[in-house]
Amino acid sequence: MMFVAAENTPTSFKDFTLIMPAISVGNVGQLAVDLIVSTLNMCRVGYIHTDCLIPMAGNNPYATFTPENANDLSTNAEVYSSPELRLAVLQIRTPIIQTKSKKFCKLMVSWIKASGFSRTVVLSSSHAYQRDDQQLLGTPLRYLQTPSMQKVTGDRLKEMEWREMETVSTFPGVTDSERRLYIPGGGATKRLFTDSCAEDIPLHVVSVFQLG
Repeated sequence: MMFVAAENTPTSFKDFTLIMPAISVGNVGQLAVDLIVSTLNMCRVGYIHTDCLIPMAGNNPYATFTPENANDLSTNAEVYSSPELRLAVLQIRTPIIQTKSKKFCKLMVSWIKASGFSRTVVLSSSHAYQRDDQQLLGTPLRYLQTPSMQKVTGDRLKEMEWREMETVSTFPGVTDSERRLYIPGGGATKRLFTDSCAEDIPLHVVSVFQLG
């Protein structure tokens, strides 16, 4: 995987916040990223070249029909930036090739680390119909944070009454002594999170239980 910068574009992401989607049920993360890019009028600063995603090329989804961008092409993984906000956004438009999910997550974590992002936020979703009893009540939003992110945020999320993603029984109906993190429909969310934990990367996951 390689980040390819756009022409005449500064590409330092040192101390930027990165927002990226997981390819998950309902395309929730991707739709949220589209809103962020269009609302903040962010500039495209490059793209990710990788063989881990299904190839794609299409019209510029944020075209305003001005001569500057009406004929631009978009690819399957593009990076947008707002230097004044110290914010970068990665939009992923196609699924990860099933046999290359592990490789993609490893490469993504390596790029995040090498780029010097101060923190990363992964926008994700999971199947609402696969919630267990403890997840049925209250807000459908959940979060996860790596230990290095916990050092930065402290207890602020709990003070805001956000709910951390619960672990569920590995053998439901048999025993609750063994539990696991389970994000059905979340795509590569869990692997990105666990790989980021292993690499000591400050990372948040924000997920919603999605119907349909």
